[in-house]
Parts: sequence; structure tokens; C-alpha cells
Amino acid sequence: MPPILWLVVLCLSARLVVQLALSVLNSREARRNRGSIPPAFAALVTPGEYERSIDYTLAKGRFARVEHVFDAVLLALVLFSGVLPVAWEVWWDMLGGAAWSGALFLVAVTAALSVPNLPLEWWAQFRLEERFGFNRSTLRLWWTDKLKGAVLGVVIGFPLLWLLINLVGWIGAWWWLAGWGVLFLFQIVMIVVYPMWILPWFNKLEPLADGEVRDRLLAVAQRARFPTSTIQVMDGSKRSAHSNAFFTGFGRFRRIVLFDTLLEQLSPEELEAVLAHEIGHYKLGHIPRMLALSAVSSLGAFALIGWLPSQPEFFHAFGFAEPSIAIAFLLFSLLAGLVGFWLAPLTNLLSRKHEYEADAFARELTGGPGAIVAALRRLSRKNLANLTPHRAFSAFYYSHPTLAEREAAVSRP
Repeated sequence: MPPILWLVVLCLSARLVVQLALSVLNSREARRNRGSIPPAFAALVTPGEYERSIDYTLAKGRFARVEHVFDAVLLALVLFSGVLPVAWEVWWDMLGGAAWSGALFLVAVTAALSVPNLPLEWWAQFRLEERFGFNRSTLRLWWTDKLKGAVLGVVIGFPLLWLLINLVGWIGAWWWLAGWGVLFLFQIVMIVVYPMWILPWFNKLEPLADGEVRDRLLAVAQRARFPTSTIQVMDGSKRSAHSNAFFTGFGRFRRIVLFDTLLEQLSPEELEAVLAHEIGHYKLGHIPRMLALSAVSSLGAFALIGWLPSQPEFFHAFGFAEPSIAIAFLLFSLLAGLVGFWLAPLTNLLSRKHEYEADAFARELTGGPGAIVAALRRLSRKNLANLTPHRAFSAFYYSHPTLAEREAAVSRP
């Protein structure tokens, strides 16, 4: 077996072992703390609620271990069974090797690889989430979401891939630099397009109704010197009882979106703190910072993809007769997760830093830590959050600090 395949086997096995080990450690930590509520949270949850949060953590852990094994087996079959080179050869014989054909092949493979995951996704929504009272979706809505996502994948993904593949013939050896520029521009455009045209295709968004809550939230935005004429409410409750808030867009296209479940669960003071937190992300420059990080990582990715066609032995190792830019994109997308997994703790560190800073911004804007702490506690309680995750598990999988960490940070003088 070629050395590159041994390396892939090693990386795939190492990732699976670590994923399973982290999941087991987190479940053991949950069981260890099951006997009594940690003193810091004694006033936060009742014994019954705490027990239920432990059960939810354990159930998600068991399901995650099944997912990890399934994903590893599926990826190994796709990479080592020879199905991809056979499919590419048949595709080439039928449609040729034009840019549109290569782009369509990538879209078709992506769609095909999503099918085996459908039973697991169904189970997560209609069994696991249903068991703990979070699922509010219907089977019809679930399938409608899948079909809409597939349509968007074709409508958006196909033209983008066609353009990227064509750049090779149009520009030559430095195509990857232009490709990176195209993708970066695409990301900027999507920041504007997504909340305006794509998100409303899945969810209903309405301006927050007139009243005390709206007046108080607009007053918070005014104090933060964050001009906005509207705050939007999204009907997240039609799919899940989980709650959230997020900021999207920039300039005059910026929007703050609150889930309707968030409005149901929080008091006006707590909603002010959540809004202040989201404004903090904008005022502190977190969005351009993350966009810059994405740009740097995607530049490295394009440089690697641009280099791969000059390495025919790489393609031969996976059973492909000749190098192809379309296949380079495909193999990179399949293998990238084996590297990205190990970088997760680093990206989570930056994300956590941003959360701490946004919490501190909310504290200053709302006159103290009381409101933001109360909001974090209520959200943790309503979402059955794991109050005592294992530190290693948290490092790999938590983009936000734990409740205890956020409370300690925001409560410091």
C-alpha cells in the first residue's frame, strides 16, 4: 500500500480513537458528578432538572460514539474501496472532462455521500431530541429542509465549482490564488445574501413587535452606538425548543436575530444582556477577525489544492489514473477533516476569547454582571446544558466557555 494511504489510515484511526476517548471521558465525568449538584449551581437547577441534564449529556455521548464510528467507516470505504475512481471513469466516459462535468461530479458525489447519514440525522431529531422535549419539527418539515438544502447546493455550489475549475485553464499555474480570491469574495457576498434571501427560505423572520421589550432593546443598541431600526425574530420554535441569538451581515445589511424561544424564556433584563453580548461581537471586531482567519486558512487550502495536480502519485494512490483538479478538490474535501479535527482546540480558544470579551461588553453596557449571568444561567437550564464537561472534551468541542467559566470571568472586578 502506498505511503500516503498508510498515513491516511493512521490519521483516520488516531482521530477515531481520540474522538471515542473524549466522549467516554465526558460521559464518565457526567456520571461522576451525578450524585449531587455542584455547589456553584445548587440554586440554578432542581435535582430533577440536573438529573435530566446528565441523562441528556449521556444520551448525546452514546449517539456521538455511533456517529464517530459510522463516519470513520464510511470515509474508509469511500477512500479505499475504489468506488470513487470507478465512478469518475464512468462519469468521464459519459460526459467528458469539461469544467461543468467536473463541477457536476463533485455536486453529485457530495449529494450521494449525504444519503448514508440521513438515518442518523433522523434519529438525532426524532428520537434523541424528541425524548428530551426539544424536537418540534415534523417529518414533512425535516424532508422539506433536506430538499431545500439540496437545491441550494446545486444552485450555489455548481456555478462556484465550475468557475474555480475553469480558472485552471484561464490563468494557469497561479489559478489557485485567483480561486482563493473568488472564494473570499463569495464569503463576503454570502454574509449579505444569507440573511436577506436564504435564511427566509427556511424560517420566517419578523421585526420584533412594538412594546416594552422592543423599546428596551433599541435603547441598549443606542447606548452602544449601534444604529439599528429593527431587531428580527425568527421562528426557531417550529424545529426545536433550543434557543439562540446571532448577529449577521455588516454595514447597513447587519442584522440581529433572536429566536422566538429566546423571547419566551428570558426576562426583559436578560434579553438586554443577550443583545448587548451580540452587539459586543460587532463592536469589538470579532467578525472581521474570524473572516481574516478563514481567509488565511482557505489560502493555505487553495495553495495545497493547486500543488496536488503536480503530484500524480497522490492520485495513483487512491486509484485515479490521471491528476485532475476536480478530483483534487474532492480528495481535499474528504481528507481535510483529518487535519481540521486537531486544530479545533486552537480555533475554539479564539472563539472563547471572543465570548469572554462580548460578555464583558454586555456587563459594562447593562451596568454589571447580574443580567448577563442570569441570562446564561437560564439558557443553560432551559437547554439542559452539561454543567460539568470534561476539560479535554470541552477543549475540542466547545466553541463557548462553560457556564462556570463565563460566570467567573464576567464577575471579576
